[in-house]
Amino acid sequence: MSVHCAAIRWKRTSADFTYDTYNRAHDVTFKDGTIVLPGSAAPTFRGDADRVDPEEAFVASLSSCHMLTFLAICARKRLVVDSYEDEADGHLEKGSNGRLWMAHVTLRPRVHFAPGTSIDEATLADIHHKSHEECFIANSVKTEVAVEQQL
Repeated sequence: MSVHCAAIRWKRTSADFTYDTYNRAHDVTFKDGTIVLPGSAAPTFRGDADRVDPEEAFVASLSSCHMLTFLAICARKRLVVDSYEDEADGHLEKGSNGRLWMAHVTLRPRVHFAPGTSIDEATLADIHHKSHEECFIANSVKTEVAVEQQL
């Protein structure tokens, strides 16, 4: 249906190349290089804390996809959304095979609807459930993704 691209650019800046010394800083570019995201490993893995690590990007991707799906469903239902915020987190854990993986992501969406838009808690929960089921990214991963609706 569609193709989505990203490019990674890294160059060694250290004098030597050992696990303890090589730089993790790199650039992730989108839209033929017009958007640049500074990336690195997580600080736990000797990365730069002032750059986005892949684990954070993974959580952000799930959160963003859920929000965009939620907004699309609300628009089709003529439920006017004024704002949407999420404080998502992901948990990197060691799997039964001993390898690290993003085992659980929790989304905590807080939605504010326009004045005059009435929605009950059960309907809101149902829209979040459908959003998760229809989210392209959630459908692409084996990570457990939970949605904790925030009021």
